[in-house]
Amino acid sequence: MPDTTYLLSAVAVMVAVNYLTRVFPFLFFPGGHTPGWIRYIEIYFPPVILTILVFYSLKDTDFATAPYGLHEIGGVALTVGLHLVFKNYLVSIFGGTIGYMAMVQGWVS
Repeated sequence: MPDTTYLLSAVAVMVAVNYLTRVFPFLFFPGGHTPGWIRYIEIYFPPVILTILVFYSLKDTDFATAPYGLHEIGGVALTVGLHLVFKNYLVSIFGGTIGYMAMVQGWVS
């Protein structure tokens, strides 16, 4: 069991980091003005990340042997379908992941 000084130091570091992450926008973007490049990232970053996630998810898929990538394609299709219905990246990612895992584990035929 770590000693009290170590634990208090760890808590102090966590508090400082948490506080600084909350204060960061106010220190670097005073007056409530968000720079254009931040707005650009806010708009275009989620689709880019999802595209990278799709390619990363499919990179090791073997389409030549059974089940011929059906689980992966089903997971991608479910993710796209959820996004078209809900327009929410978190719902799409979590729903697609849960659906894919259900298919891989055999819970869904």
